[in-house]
Parts: sequence; C-alpha cells; structure tokens
Amino acid sequence: MSAGTFLIAMPQFFMGRYRYERFPSIINSTDSLSPCLQEKNQIPHSTLEKSQSKINAGCVQTLAIIGPIFGFLLGSLCAKLYVDIGFVDLDSVTITHKDVQWVGAWWLGYLIAGVISVLASIPFWFLPKHLPKPEGRKDSSSSSEQSKFITEDNKERQKSYQQHVKFAELAKDFLPSLKNLFGNPVYFLYLCASIIQFNSLIGMVTYKPKYIEQQYGQTSSKTNFVIGLINIPAVAFGIFSGGLIMKKFRINVLGAAKLSLGSSFFGYLLLLSLFAMGCENSDVAGLTVSYHGTKQITHYEQALFSECNSGCVCSKNDWDPICGENGITYISACLAGCQASNGSGKNTVFYNCSCVGILESSSRSSSAVVGLCQKENECPKMFLYFLVISVITSYTLSVGGTPGYILLLRCIKPHLKSFALGIYTLAVRVLAGIPAPVYFGVAIDTTCLKWGSKRCGGRGACRLYDSRALRYVYLGLTLVLGTGSIFFSIAVLWVLRKRSIPQDEPISASRRGTGLTKKRKDDFVNSDHLIQTTYWPEKETRL
Repeated sequence: MSAGTFLIAMPQFFMGRYRYERFPSIINSTDSLSPCLQEKNQIPHSTLEKSQSKINAGCVQTLAIIGPIFGFLLGSLCAKLYVDIGFVDLDSVTITHKDVQWVGAWWLGYLIAGVISVLASIPFWFLPKHLPKPEGRKDSSSSSEQSKFITEDNKERQKSYQQHVKFAELAKDFLPSLKNLFGNPVYFLYLCASIIQFNSLIGMVTYKPKYIEQQYGQTSSKTNFVIGLINIPAVAFGIFSGGLIMKKFRINVLGAAKLSLGSSFFGYLLLLSLFAMGCENSDVAGLTVSYHGTKQITHYEQALFSECNSGCVCSKNDWDPICGENGITYISACLAGCQASNGSGKNTVFYNCSCVGILESSSRSSSAVVGLCQKENECPKMFLYFLVISVITSYTLSVGGTPGYILLLRCIKPHLKSFALGIYTLAVRVLAGIPAPVYFGVAIDTTCLKWGSKRCGGRGACRLYDSRALRYVYLGLTLVLGTGSIFFSIAVLWVLRKRSIPQDEPISASRRGTGLTKKRKDDFVNSDHLIQTTYWPEKETRL
C-alpha cells in the first residue's frame, strides 16, 4: 500500500514545474506598463454473527470512514500549499489559492500517507506466526476431550483437503457456483441496485469539490475542509445508525430491505431540493454578460471582442482574469482595454480600462484588480443551505448501508457467501468505480464556457462553467441513476415479500402447512435472524 501511494505521487517529480497563464507585465515589474498590446510581436504565449453482526457491520463500516475524514482534512491543508513548494521561490508566485489557476500540492498528501502506511505496518512484523489456541473449559473434561478430538479431526480433514484440491477443480466449480449465485433473484436484483446506486454516489462524490468551487465560488482548500469535517462524519454516523437500528429493533431481512429502500428514497428526495440552491453565473464579459452589461450565455469566441478593446491586439485563448470596478470580470487586462498598470504580482492594479469605463457613470476610464469578481451577495447564503441539505442527505443515504450489507449476507447460502461478496465487490468497483467518473466528467464538460489552452497546443482545463447548466447536469444525472436503483430495490422487496411467511399467520395453520412446531414458530417470530424462513425454489432454507 505504501509503495503504491508513493508511486501515485511520482509524476510531480518528472513532469516539470507548473506554469500558469499570467500576463508578463504583472509578474515582477513595478513599472507602469500597457497590458493592451499594440504590436503583434508583443503577444505572450499561453500555458457476522446473527444479531450482533448488525451492530458489528455498522461499527466496521463506520471505522472505515475515519480514513477519508483525515484524508480530506489533509487534502485541505495541501491545497493551500503551492504545487511546486520546495522547488520554486514562493515569492515569485503571483496567484493565490483563491485563483482558479491555482494548483495545490496534491502530491504531498500521498507522501505523508505513504510514510504513515510504512509506520503502521511495522507492528505487524512482530505478530506471532500462529495465534494462541483458546483454552478449553475446565468444568467439563469430556467436553474438552471431545473438542480436542474434533479439532484434531478437522485439522486432518483440512490437511487432506488442501492436498487434493487443485486449481483445475476450483475452476471446475466456478461456473456452477456463479450460476447458482445469479440464480438467486434477491442477490441478483440487489447487485443491480447497488451497481446503479454506486454509479450515482461515486459520480456525485468525485465531482462534489468541483461543483462547490464552480457553483458557489469556494476555494479548493475550503471545499476539501468542508467535505472532510461535515459530510464524511455524517456518512459515518449514518452507517453506524443503520447498524444500531437493526440491532435495537431486531429487524429481519424484509425489514432490512424496507429500511434500505426508504433510506434511498428519502435521500434522493432531499437531493431534489438542491436544484433550488444554486448561484447565478459570475458576470464575465463576453461569456455570461455583454460588454454593455446585458445578461447572455455564449460559446461564440468572437463575443470576447468588442469596440472597447478593438484597438488592442489580444489573444482569445488567454485566461488571466481581472475584476473591474463595475463588478464584471474580464478574461484578461488586454480584453478589458486597460492602458496602464501599477504594482506587481498579486497587488497589480490596472488603470484606464476602456471596457470597464463603458458602464461607469463618470467619463473617466476605470480601474481593475487581479482575480475574479465575487459572486452575488445571495451566494454565501445558498452555500450554507447547500451544506445543511447535503449533510442531511449524506446521513439519510448512509443509514441504508448496513441493512443492505446484512441483506446481502442473509440472502446467500453459507458456502457461497465469500464468493458472493467477492463478486459483489468486483462488480461494484468495475461497473461503478471505473465508468462513473468518466461519463460524469464528460457530461459536466458539456457545460464549459471557457477552455484553457495547453502550451503545446490543444484544449486545456475548463476555466469557467455555466452554473445553471452544471447544476442541472450534475444533480440530474445523480437523481436519474438513483431513481433506477430505487426500482431495483423495490423489486428486491417484492421478491422477499413473495417468499416470506406472514408473521401474523396462526400457529396451528403453520404447523399443518409447514410442519413447524410451536417452539420453531416462536423462534420464527422472535429470532435474532434477519429473516427466519424463506422459501426458495429448491427447498426451505434457514438464513
């Protein structure tokens, strides 16, 4: 694990230093220069066990969430550090972590995690080769002798079995076991529901930081901090609550299916409210507003040019935003028609900007400063609402995690459980973990208004998204997949209802119809098992 973590960080040491797009005149100069280029040669270049298993499963899955909590918090810290920290003079960096072009020290977190993994592995080398055998009960010598005989007998059988079993025989049993597994309708339907739901959740979680940054104008550092400190603990608490509910109310398999379905249904219902909690687009001249202040959305690159900057020789590929006194963002000082600048780096101020002056009441041309303008005043409030609903939604969806896991275990024959869990994990990771980020990313890219450019040519990263379109695509795709998962969950519940015995059936009728004794009938009603008797096509099976 440690070696793999170090490997992930290696590109940082081979790819060269990061170069962001920045107009040359504002890097290290304190002289008054003209951003509005007049000559073409001045144009710059761009860059389990029964009842207790319910609470145990909840605890184990909850503990697994602690890692991502610290991971997001560490990511938040690293995002504030410049990507090439330790390799370049930080005083020469002219952008801040609030700038859209900022790239944090993404690799540093992997190095820290790799070192921690090495340290965590050291105690394992001191574990004994074999765990100590549990002592037998002293008050029953016969029982102890019998236990010893059984233990020795089991060892002999296991040794004999290991000597005779070969890979070919295991492969021979693979297809029949797989057929038996997929012949179980509860398992198959739950697997389909899980794959679709994980597509929804993985896609949503993968692009949640980008969504928060673009929709609410938050920094990468703050986004990671919020997710790690608020959302992930809500998920952990939800998973633990699901196990606690299962334990306290002794919920059977049918109840587990209902709880899992209800959790998904109400979770995605809450997600609907997020459509109303978005921010409007930032006012960017030539993209979301015209140079005269009229609201518009355009992908037409020629809209970046206007009469106010016609005297300048500007590149449409540059992304070096400045904020005018009129509250409108301009893609570059050149496209804003600025004639002079003063200061250096982050403190640069541009003067006599003809495009900024169009909307000014006075006749004088106005000034601008480096960076994007802030979003409208209502956006911080919307962000707060988003956080509240997001936390509640994360908790609600997570409550169904443990019931779903228990349902998965209880619907499978004992000798197929390990195989079933392996197939389930493989299917979810291959059919959800791999494709979801890809097609979510492709869908999100359709909402891009301004693409950056690579130094070697070609399209770079997206610099500005259409906020409304991004909200509809991101949340809409999540909800469509979630709805599909709910339909399969309903099918699981329908199959379980069809195959389970109604608990309000009279005991006498149960005796006559199924041969259950009163003791077994009481066990049927009160047992810790999630479901006590289920009728499969081939025979009656105790789960």
